[in-house]
Amino acid sequence: MAKRIREKSKARKENADKRPMATAKYIRISPFKVRIVLDIIRGKSYTDAAAILKNTNKSAAPVVLKVLDSAAANAEHRDNISKSDLFVAEAFADQGPTLKRIMPRAKGRAYRILKRTSHITVILDSSNK
Repeated sequence: MAKRIREKSKARKENADKRPMATAKYIRISPFKVRIVLDIIRGKSYTDAAAILKNTNKSAAPVVLKVLDSAAANAEHRDNISKSDLFVAEAFADQGPTLKRIMPRAKGRAYRILKRTSHITVILDSSNK
């Protein structure tokens, strides 16, 4: 049985995505708001995407810029790829756990407030392949 587990583990490592990436988890912003910003930078070069995010007036832009910079730093450190050769191959925001809060209303009622969280992932790729 252990042999099969080792084989599956080896196969998983061989098939793993080797592209540089970064993930930010449990970010207290709705994934709907983050996806608007991610749609703008998807497919752009790293330098263009960073410039766009620095000048975008959305609440998710600084967070996405931080994840983008982290992915670029991972590419430089781990794979020795220059930032000028990188482009945003994939960018997506998944829903994290939702914090449930209540808002008191009239006559003893309470309305539910959903404070949503996001898991933001940015995957880069080199353009000189």
